[in-house]
Amino acid sequence: MSLSNLRPAEGSTKTAKRIGRGPGSGLGGTSTKGHKGQKSRSGYSRKIGFEGGQMPLQRRLPKFGFKNINRVEYKAINLDVLQRLADSKKLTKIDVQTLIDAGFLSGNQLVKILGNGALTTKVDVEAHAFSKSAEAAIQAIGGTATKLK
Repeated sequence: MSLSNLRPAEGSTKTAKRIGRGPGSGLGGTSTKGHKGQKSRSGYSRKIGFEGGQMPLQRRLPKFGFKNINRVEYKAINLDVLQRLADSKKLTKIDVQTLIDAGFLSGNQLVKILGNGALTTKVDVEAHAFSKSAEAAIQAIGGTATKLK
């Protein structure tokens, strides 16, 4: 046996119907497309969502929603995360670059510090935004909360 004499199994392949090749084929004439009508014409293709002239679903349903083009999206970091970071790396100052190096951010994200958790060590924090509770907690322990921008 070699590649030159390989064949598919008996009965596993069939010859394709050759449509529109004259009356002798049994599939000539209208070529299985019936008589007249849009679908029988050459070049026919139905548009996506076309419902035969009925108002399509995507036009029957109302539009809704709103995308604010001025939205500013922040990556939220809680105080307990800052505390763990300060403890593990013995930090007194945490800025955006520190958070990027620690893997909490990618380079182009804005940071907002949120007040969930407790801060026990004095830390100077630089971020793009702070919640009121986070800013109060940082200042209560003796640290500073510096807004970037």
